Amino acid sequence: MKISKILIGIDDSKFAEYAASYGFDVARTFNAHVGLVHIVEPAITTDTSTDTIMGMPLQTPDYNEMNLLEFQKDQAESIIERTIVKYAHGLQVTHFNEYGSTADGILNCSKEFKADLIVIGTHSRSGIDRLLMGSVAESVVRNSHIPVLVVPMLETDE
Repeated sequence: MKISKILIGIDDSKFAEYAASYGFDVARTFNAHVGLVHIVEPAITTDTSTDTIMGMPLQTPDYNEMNLLEFQKDQAESIIERTIVKYAHGLQVTHFNEYGSTADGILNCSKEFKADLIVIGTHSRSGIDRLLMGSVAESVVRNSHIPVLVVPMLETDE
């Protein structure tokens, strides 16, 4: 088995950070090139400034779609840079900022990067929460043409 390129999907959650730590450890074991990917899903904004239930005007923040995209891009770059500083320690890292569906973005980046392995975390959702939110990890596992390592993180009471 040859693992020379590992794609790690990250976001701004403790689950993704745990998976990134694990993925970088695997990369170090194989002396693999790491690809980091952070997907920005488009934010949905409404044009209405009226509460549709009460019929009252809403106080809306003064932003537009371009400002929101710029903020999301800056946040994505910050997440990637923070992850590289914390875990890379001498490993070669390529990073991707993509827009769109998270699962599709991870899969597309794995092809572009020519990854041998995808590492992603899981939020361990179940029941109605999973039904409503979906599962990025499940979608990646079902549609990937390369092995996927799903790193669970059990929440502990602290």
